[in-house]
Amino acid sequence: MAYNKVVISGINTSDLEVLKEEEKIALLKEIQQTGSKEARDKLIRGNLRLVLSVIQKFTGRGEDIDDLFQIGVVGLIKAINNFDLTKEVRFSTYCVPMISGELRRHLRDYSQIKVSRSLRDLAYKAIKAKEQLMLKNQKEPDIQEIADEIGEKRADVVIALESISDPVSLYEPVYSDSGDTLYVMDQIGDKNDVDSLLDELYVRDAIKKLGERERNILYLRFLKGRTQVEVANEIGISQAQVSRLEKSAINRIKGVL
Repeated sequence: MAYNKVVISGINTSDLEVLKEEEKIALLKEIQQTGSKEARDKLIRGNLRLVLSVIQKFTGRGEDIDDLFQIGVVGLIKAINNFDLTKEVRFSTYCVPMISGELRRHLRDYSQIKVSRSLRDLAYKAIKAKEQLMLKNQKEPDIQEIADEIGEKRADVVIALESISDPVSLYEPVYSDSGDTLYVMDQIGDKNDVDSLLDELYVRDAIKKLGERERNILYLRFLKGRTQVEVANEIGISQAQVSRLEKSAINRIKGVL
């Protein structure tokens, strides 16, 4: 894939360093106290791998990887400019939503899917409020906090943000541990899941209690798709007998349910 390129925007990704958290904090202090350009450049370079990890979620949409990388760096710079050292939060934790927000803003502004002006305006207000709350509290706010901040209903904010968000594949991995991967579809629940599972278990138990011939008739009729006449010819009884046995077996299963 594109983000595995050795060179992105003229930068050799294999040479990128990764700073420890205490090194980041030390550089942030130096930047805020002295305005050191050298410290700023070092901090930016030491977080470019973080930018790369974030933009991977935004590839595959026809966007140029170099453009995404540069936009992600803009988000990183905004995070550096706005980070509050008095808050007890990791710099990388603060950076990720800032970088993602900058990328989403770009994709929203240049999206080929047309969204109504009112929804776009509301989404923009919500994103701006989110960034302001992050700056104030040094943590990512939830939807209700954003809605309260801009004086809108929670449902309207959700719809607005969803209208500009990118579709996600059900097979996109969200977590992986020792080869056991959790996908988006694994997090989608159905209020009928438990009832459906119980019904299936009851049906299986009821089928086990049927006679062998009844089970065979149901197997041929509903799993193999045979007609009653075909079943009758195969097991050597009349079509009327097949119909009677089939109806009896189904009624017994219904009785269990």
